[in-house]
Amino acid sequence: MSSFFAFIVVLGVLVFFHELGHFLVARLCGVGVEVFSLGFGPRIIGKKSGRTDYRISAIPLGGYVKMVGEEPEAEIAKEDIPLSFTHKSVFRRSLIVAAGPAFNFLLTIMILFGLFRVSGVSVAKPLVGDVQPESPAYAAGIVKDDMILSINGKNVDTWEDMAALISGSGGKELHVRIRRNEKEILLQITPETILGKNLFGEDIERYVIGITASAKREHRAMGSPEALAESIRQTWEITRLTVVSVGKMIQGSIPVKENLGGPIVIAQMSGEMAKKGFSELIFWIALLSVSLGILNLLPIPVLDGGHLFFFFIEMLIGKPVNNRVREIAQQAGFFVLLLLMIFVFYNDISRVFFS
Repeated sequence: MSSFFAFIVVLGVLVFFHELGHFLVARLCGVGVEVFSLGFGPRIIGKKSGRTDYRISAIPLGGYVKMVGEEPEAEIAKEDIPLSFTHKSVFRRSLIVAAGPAFNFLLTIMILFGLFRVSGVSVAKPLVGDVQPESPAYAAGIVKDDMILSINGKNVDTWEDMAALISGSGGKELHVRIRRNEKEILLQITPETILGKNLFGEDIERYVIGITASAKREHRAMGSPEALAESIRQTWEITRLTVVSVGKMIQGSIPVKENLGGPIVIAQMSGEMAKKGFSELIFWIALLSVSLGILNLLPIPVLDGGHLFFFFIEMLIGKPVNNRVREIAQQAGFFVLLLLMIFVFYNDISRVFFS
């Protein structure tokens, strides 16, 4: 699969689910939908069913749902007023607008649920692979192939569970229960502090006891409840890390060039993921879907988050924001997005062709 074709497939899935959220909630709220389009520009192909024209348009870089009475100043026929977006309550309008980003997060949950349900997960057992000389673990008597069972009375199921308990210890003494040759032993270990790197490459202090994981991993099948719970947890974690990453890029804590990708980088990565296999490609879609949901929630007037911001003000003051104010804000928002697009394209080109 070429990078371009993979990019179209990935973008099509993301845009379809985003616009599907707007469409379905609009219909549930009694709003008429005139156009459901994948892509912008001239209509290439489509079918009209009832009032709605379902179409694929020429420019495959997005999509839109056009609702009855979407523009506050537009003239609306008297018989269409019950179907008008503008004439619905601010609460219903907020639900319709928020549904787009919400469906992006829902798509991620659905993809991860399917992957976990079908393939399960591979976990690292809390089995000691090696012990560093003169480390706290070495001093306490831990040896290779010891299994960590619990820390301070909390059962340990995976290596990640164990690492989290040690990292969160604050350097205080730990009561570590291990199993060695079918025998359980309780040890006291005080972690040491080292300077390490976090996920963003920043220097941080970490608490460690001086052990490394065994190469042995365990495959665990998941039933539907477990897969759903894990997919929600992972979606939340991806969302949290994405938001933190954006904040750190704005602060300048992490380099923008290496962490911000636009259409060119996304197309390149989509092609690479497609070559690796179907599961890698749909996992890539899941990651991008979270990013698209977060992007659309930014309080920039031309995005869903900007509309939600105006609706919030409307709730506070009891009336819609003045049309002139909205127009100026939308122009400013469009200018900001244009600058962002220019920067992203420049970053893509320098990253792909000149790095």
